[in-house]
This record gives sequence, structure tokens and C-alpha cells, in this order.
Amino acid sequence: MYQTLLTDLQDGILVVTINRPDKLNALNKDVIEELGKVVDDIYQNPEIKTAILTGAGEKAFVAGADISEFTALDGNGGAALAKKGQDLVFDKIENSPKPIIAAVNGFALGGGCELAMSCHFRLASENAKFGQPEVNLGLIPGYGGTQRLTQLIGKGKSMELMMTADMIGAEEAKSLGLVNYVVPQAELLGRAKEILQKIQAKAPVAIAKVIACVNDAAKGDSKGFENEIKRFGECFTTEDMKEGTGAFLEKRKAIFKGK
Repeated sequence: MYQTLLTDLQDGILVVTINRPDKLNALNKDVIEELGKVVDDIYQNPEIKTAILTGAGEKAFVAGADISEFTALDGNGGAALAKKGQDLVFDKIENSPKPIIAAVNGFALGGGCELAMSCHFRLASENAKFGQPEVNLGLIPGYGGTQRLTQLIGKGKSMELMMTADMIGAEEAKSLGLVNYVVPQAELLGRAKEILQKIQAKAPVAIAKVIACVNDAAKGDSKGFENEIKRFGECFTTEDMKEGTGAFLEKRKAIFKGK
């Protein structure tokens, strides 16, 4: 179905593997277009409850963008490339009503770090490395990196990392809040699935509203509190809320339908 991606759907969890290991899974035009399609499928396919993004092989999650595609671009072409990626993939992942997490299995550099940061949260293998080295090419991050890295780790450290182009290891990424867990590579997908199974047992409508509210907060949206009140109210109109509160009062396990 896809040329550059492998997909595997089991128990409601879609594992999407970027599959160009010979190129360290670099993002080219084809990968971006196919990621756009798979994200659309996550939104629309009721069988997909949650998703994991990862890379093929043991070296790289995504080691960056395919630089050979940059050389022919002028200013307008560069801006169009960034906009297309953000519209098709990065913003869509961030705003997905279903959880999409990154299992970072190696290098996550440039566009790869940006792809991981667009996910709702990240797990890393012990050999993972993160960085935004675009200034080495006379460029800046163009897929949301300047914004998301700052949201995740704060202004001072993100300034330093983007200006020096330094890479950081998995443990430092965890101490900065860029990743939630660091695990041995062999356990990475298993741990990611374990967390998503826990999330899948919760009310899907409420999960989608949590994502929307937390995204508001991360962006410093001045209507964040208002939006939370509105979405809290909307939860009261759902069957899931009646089921959840009923199950709590009856001391049984809730069975949510996502309605």
C-alpha cells in the first residue's frame, strides 16, 4: 500500500514504521506524502484507536530531511516545502483526536526530531539521539521545530541546541522533558503499546478533548481556560460520561464506546 512506510494494526494500535533504513529513514517528498495519507487514515478509520510512529532498523528514527531535494529551491519554494509538511503531516499529528506517540529508536535529527515532537509524547531507546542541526546547512527548522522544542524544553536550552546544532542523548532528552521514558531498544515498542493499551481503556471523546486542551496550553492560547470549560461541559452530553460515572458509582469497570 505504501512505498516508504510499513503499517501494522493490532488491538486498535497502528504501528507506522518509516522504512528507508539505507537512507536512515530520511524524510523526502514521498515519505511526507505517505505520512499525510496514513495520518488521514488514523483520523478516519474507526478500527484505529491509537498510533505509534517509529523508524526501521536500529540506527535511526528519522535522521533528517532529504537535503538533495533542497538544492533547487528558492525562497518561495522553501516556504512552500515547509508549509506543505506542516499542513499535511506535523500539525495534523499534533491535533489528531487519537493519541499518536513516537517510539524513537535511534537518530531523531532535524525533521526527524520535529516529527517526534509533533507526536503527543515520546519514548526513546537508549541509543536515541536528538538534535536540530539546521544551522549547519544555513537553515532553520521548518517543520515546527523552533516552536515545539521551545514548548517542550524551554527557551534557554532550545536556543542553545538550535544555535550550536549539538545532539543530545536519550537520558539528557528525558531530563529535559523531551521524552517520557528511556528503555532498551528491544523493549521500546512493547512499552509504547503498553501505555497505549492503558489509554485505549479510557473514554475516547475525553482523550480527544485532553489533547485539544493541552495543545492550547502548550501554545499559550489565551482562550485555554475558556476552551477547557466548554469541553468539560461537552463531556456531560456523552454516553461515555454516563457510563464512566455509572461504573464508578456501581464499583464496576467502565466500558466506553467513544460516543
